[in-house]
Amino acid sequence: MVAADLDVTVDLARSLLKEQHPDFADLRLDLVANGWDNVIVRLGDDLALRLPRRELGAELIRNEHRVLPLLAPRLPVAVPEPVRVGAPSAALGYPWPWGVVRWADGVPAAIIPAAERTGWAEHLARVFVALHQPAPEDAPGNRFRGIPIEERQATFEDRLTLLPERLHPRARTLWAEAVAAPEYDGVPMWLHGDPHPANLVADGGRLSAVIDFGDVTSGDPASDLGAMWLTFDAEGRRRFRRVVDAEARGGRGWDAGMWRRAQGWALLYTTICFSYPDTHPIMVGVGEHAVEQLFG
Repeated sequence: MVAADLDVTVDLARSLLKEQHPDFADLRLDLVANGWDNVIVRLGDDLALRLPRRELGAELIRNEHRVLPLLAPRLPVAVPEPVRVGAPSAALGYPWPWGVVRWADGVPAAIIPAAERTGWAEHLARVFVALHQPAPEDAPGNRFRGIPIEERQATFEDRLTLLPERLHPRARTLWAEAVAAPEYDGVPMWLHGDPHPANLVADGGRLSAVIDFGDVTSGDPASDLGAMWLTFDAEGRRRFRRVVDAEARGGRGWDAGMWRRAQGWALLYTTICFSYPDTHPIMVGVGEHAVEQLFG
């Protein structure tokens, strides 16, 4: 895990609540996750605090606080829309915005077998159909997502070495096909930006939430749709794509070029998953699954 810029504790969370949202300050607090960018503290039974632990995470929280109130009403799944917004506190030495969101029961989809995700493949597809709608010009920018895939060539070349060498020829062919696909020429669509299975919450055979919208942006939906190979097996992908093909863009679906670019994005994400073998083992597992789906 990357080092925190600030140690975020339960005591700090309690103090922030007392200072800014005292009606919540007496609820039970339980530290449940110390993540890459944020600390998650459960608040009572139905709420949670999301508190950035580093400056980059603070910018992602700002994106969520700005965008999710606009997107949440149109999405057929729970998302971390802020219930309350917290401000930086000079008195407590906490320099970033933070938020109170609704708690979502479940576990990261990345830790359950892929076959158990198939039952909600159509649900996730409809989340994407609802999300991938025209975005305004002032949507958050993101230089890594939603852009023409050829702009990620250097990253692909750098991370390709993380795959087994026997796969390199096939990976280069797949990448070349994605880059050669027609560029997206539609209006920029709203994008989640990072919809891998560690950012999907599953509970009892259902998709209960989609989280971590900090990379939310606009552009080519292919960079979101690449998550299909990271999340599902062949049957799950069949169900997912059937819904997207039937319902996206008012029933017109996407063209073949969209899916070729999406597969290229899936390959790029797969290589990135292997970048943190000691600090992010869950993502290594996501990468191993995706290798099987892309090359198995």
